[in-house]
Amino acid sequence: MTTVVAVRKGGQVALMADTLVTFGDTRLSHRMEANQKAFEVPDAQGKSIFAAAGAAAHFLVLRHALAAQPREEIRLGSKDDVFRTLSRLHPVLKESYFLQTKEDDHDPYESSQFTLLIANPSGIYGVYSYREVFEFKEFWSIGSGRSFALGAMHAAYGGKGRTAREVAKAGIEAACEFDRNSAGPVDVFTLKLKV
Repeated sequence: MTTVVAVRKGGQVALMADTLVTFGDTRLSHRMEANQKAFEVPDAQGKSIFAAAGAAAHFLVLRHALAAQPREEIRLGSKDDVFRTLSRLHPVLKESYFLQTKEDDHDPYESSQFTLLIANPSGIYGVYSYREVFEFKEFWSIGSGRSFALGAMHAAYGGKGRTAREVAKAGIEAACEFDRNSAGPVDVFTLKLKV
């Protein structure tokens, strides 16, 4: 699994992701495989950082699918922009990358099968399998270590002088310490927020 954290504080947004890959009970450390769960995506407003939790295939598929889109069509500056961009990407994922869209017989919509965190100068967005988009005002985490990360970030967020990067570091360190499916080294991204 994975742990990804994102924090918005003091004019900055920070996103951090662990680098461990697991196959059932087998752990594939960063020393054995150069896994990266977060990646930069050029968009119409500049750049965004994408990170996914779940199947390892998501990282490669999303990177390639987004890179193939015209930059001016990738708009991620608001909750509605994220929704529209990922809704346009859904048929591409099905047709070109063979995405299986069914999770359950009673699904209300086709599933995109992924959980994402997106950080950019406009904020932090979480995207879930039915293309639900949430905009987080302070912090959020996805993946198997999210509960540990959320607790640590909740405790650290109100501390005076704490930066977005420091709060995110507290979250990712807690997840890597206590979640058996998360481990460092950690990929770190920071961006300046647009006011």
